[in-house]
Amino acid sequence: MSGKAKRRDEAGASDAESEGHHPPTKIPKKDSDDESDDIVVCEISKNRRVSVRNWQGRVVVDIREFYIKDGKKCPGKKGISLSMDQWNVLRSHVEEIDKAVSENS
Repeated sequence: MSGKAKRRDEAGASDAESEGHHPPTKIPKKDSDDESDDIVVCEISKNRRVSVRNWQGRVVVDIREFYIKDGKKCPGKKGISLSMDQWNVLRSHVEEIDKAVSENS
């Protein structure tokens, strides 16, 4: 199992480097005291990013588009927040997804 995780980490690092990845950063929440800070894991593109955050007392992996308003980056409606159960299901199928992508490329 650790071999699989290692391959994903190495592939992730390589992909992140090619996309100009920066180390995860915390984005402070200003509008709610009961939510913890977002941890931005990576910028997928100019207006898309993956973050881990606490939403209504649950940790979620959030993949979301952003837009610029008054010079500030704001979250858009397009996106998905995966619960830990959903995230674990997706993680367990990464090799199958990679295989399907390479077969259809």
